[in-house]
Amino acid sequence: AALTVRFLTRRFIGEYGDMEFIYSHNLTVDGREILLHIWDVPSSQQAEDGSSEEKRIQWADSFVLVYSICDRASFNILPLKIQFIKAAKEGQSQEKVPIVIVGNKRDLHHQRVVSREEGRLLALSLDCGFYEVSAAE
Repeated sequence: AALTVRFLTRRFIGEYGDMEFIYSHNLTVDGREILLHIWDVPSSQQAEDGSSEEKRIQWADSFVLVYSICDRASFNILPLKIQFIKAAKEGQSQEKVPIVIVGNKRDLHHQRVVSREEGRLLALSLDCGFYEVSAAE
């Protein structure tokens, strides 16, 4: 949620509840106006039940999966999530689904447990984009 709000408002708010939100945002890219709908789902709600997750996957055109560089468990669940997304989306068509992996909390390097190289290699092995960022910065 912090990363989504930072993207949309350019402000950082450090504490969020465990709530799911859909945001709409207009963005200009290469001179074209684009309307984004962002379905921000906390990790605690992603594991609820398969039908809810399947609904979210079918709704979306692309995916940004965020993990904390300070939380190994949030990183370790990514391969399974990405396989689930690809099976659901690419099974229906031949098009590659756009997926980006984002390591957050880069500013907390002293608490890092997942290296940048691990994130980069995971993204490479799963044919995803990769970035490391800090919502706080």
